Amino acid sequence: MGFLFVLIVGLLAGTISGIVGTGSSIMLMPVLVYQYGPKEAVPIMAIAAVLANLSRILAWWREVDWRACLAYSATGIPAAALGARTLLALPSHAVDIAIGLFLITMVPVRHWLARHQLKARLWHLAVGGAVIGYLTGIVVSTGPLSVPLFLFYGLNKGAFLATEAASSLGLYLSKSVTFERFGALTPDIVLKGLIAGSSLMFGAFIAKRFVLRLQPDVFRLLMDGVMLAAGLSLLWTAFS
Repeated sequence: MGFLFVLIVGLLAGTISGIVGTGSSIMLMPVLVYQYGPKEAVPIMAIAAVLANLSRILAWWREVDWRACLAYSATGIPAAALGARTLLALPSHAVDIAIGLFLITMVPVRHWLARHQLKARLWHLAVGGAVIGYLTGIVVSTGPLSVPLFLFYGLNKGAFLATEAASSLGLYLSKSVTFERFGALTPDIVLKGLIAGSSLMFGAFIAKRFVLRLQPDVFRLLMDGVMLAAGLSLLWTAFS
């Protein structure tokens, strides 16, 4: 029943993230923490996120902006490895609290970024990749930060979804390799990650048909609601 619950939530999370460009980790992480605990949930989610981003790349392959992807990944990949190493040194209780507070904080931060309509350039993507990559290594999901960064660069719809996914893929691969090197990525963890990731992949392909139908305001409200619910859920787990 635990696996079934993870698959159902993963399918829903994959569909939503395939529409708004983020949210799969935010929705699935509280379920994984509940099922396996925070220390196992983080590497499981790292494996699942690799599959989730891969599916969005496959769905929108022809629209990837490889220059933007390279600029972001060049600094983001090593930063994600450093962040993952930092995470492994933290106690489980602190991981729960950090992830929960981060998700809740990202709601006003995202609105602040949206109000400052600046045009991002390639060097902005490189700087953002370093900062967001390190945070990705620690707090699981930084989609609320990477989404506005790529939107400010001028990408939208399929190009945005594909490029953000291609850029994030390298970060999550780097994070997964770091977990493996320090013994946090056991065969059991990998299997659980593949199971969760498979549902995210299916959801991403389901989402493609809805991308052009929903209004941008609906996307943003949906993202805020998901982040608040997930953040409060993790804080409840940490303090209960």
